[in-house]
Amino acid sequence: MNYKIKDLPLDERPREKLKLKGKNALSNEELIAIILKTGNKEKSVKDLSIELVNNLKSIRDLNNISLADLTKIKGIKEAKAITLIAAIELGKRVSSILPDEKYKITNANDVFIFFKPQIIGLKQEKLFALFLNTKNQVIAHETVFMGTQNKSVTHPREIFHLAVFHSAVKIILVHNHPTNDPTPSKEDIEFTRMMKKAGDLLQIPIIDHIIIGEITFFSFFEHQML
Repeated sequence: MNYKIKDLPLDERPREKLKLKGKNALSNEELIAIILKTGNKEKSVKDLSIELVNNLKSIRDLNNISLADLTKIKGIKEAKAITLIAAIELGKRVSSILPDEKYKITNANDVFIFFKPQIIGLKQEKLFALFLNTKNQVIAHETVFMGTQNKSVTHPREIFHLAVFHSAVKIILVHNHPTNDPTPSKEDIEFTRMMKKAGDLLQIPIIDHIIIGEITFFSFFEHQML
């Protein structure tokens, strides 16, 4: 039997529940229901949200869900799918925004914490450059390459051009392994050595290259490979 959100007790309606108990009291399905707003003739928005979550292996799969994936679910048309994808992307961007004061990097774990929300769930390798000042504070970060699982090579001049543009004095390279194993490949090692030589020559040193997996990371600096 189909029911509408308005038929539920007040404290079970997602919007009212958020107002009464706060955002942390809501399940993933209830948060999605607020974004989708309405169901259809066959399903309430809550049932639609439950079906969506049941179609995922993990809630983290929402990080890279496509418009086509969402519209395959009966009851989720293009407008709802676009709204949900926009909300997910906004959340990812907000979680990666630097604080008002410049974010200071003291170790590889600081970098891992900063980049993890942007990298989780990616099915391709994505290479970032983190640009620092003399105090190891972040000036800017840029995506410099996105490629296949087996290739994440970019030319050094692109990265150092950005470093000069941002007036950076140090660079940290960061990329993900879609396999979630952060162990560096032969290509990762060769690329890091090439970048270190270029940085030393240009006097904008590469102070670390960090590979991020699902729950852990590999730091070239901490493994004394720089």
